Amino acid sequence: MNSRRKTRLYLVVTTFIGLCLTIAMIFYSLRANIDLFYTPGEILYGKGNNLIKPTIGQRLRIGGTVMSDSIVWDAHKLKVNFKLYDTQGVVDVSYEGILPDLFREEQGIVALGVLSHENHIIAHEVLAKHDENYMPPEVKAALEQDQLNNKDN
Repeated sequence: MNSRRKTRLYLVVTTFIGLCLTIAMIFYSLRANIDLFYTPGEILYGKGNNLIKPTIGQRLRIGGTVMSDSIVWDAHKLKVNFKLYDTQGVVDVSYEGILPDLFREEQGIVALGVLSHENHIIAHEVLAKHDENYMPPEVKAALEQDQLNNKDN
């Protein structure tokens, strides 16, 4: 093999390895920033046909309704604990910070956070729907799927 072909071969191999490393780093960084949407029932019993449950420490978004008489405020901090429910289950949520003005009991919300225990989420952001007619697309689809599943059973 002459030196010109060797140089081209090294260049192609080096480019291929660099491309593979770049793609691997992109996938690694995206993996850390993906927030999957779950309902309380999907956290407790699994999601989809395979009933896949989120793992402890996984970032996620959870949508549901704030349960009546479940909001517990900390008198000295901006910390609040509450329960979210849907038609299949109830999970606990802890949040420290200023809540949206529309946050209240029996209000639909979406919380972004990390699963800390089997049914406890530590939220870093809480979003409340802005009027009674609006519902996040994921929550609407999950409720419609629950209704279809209940009709089939």
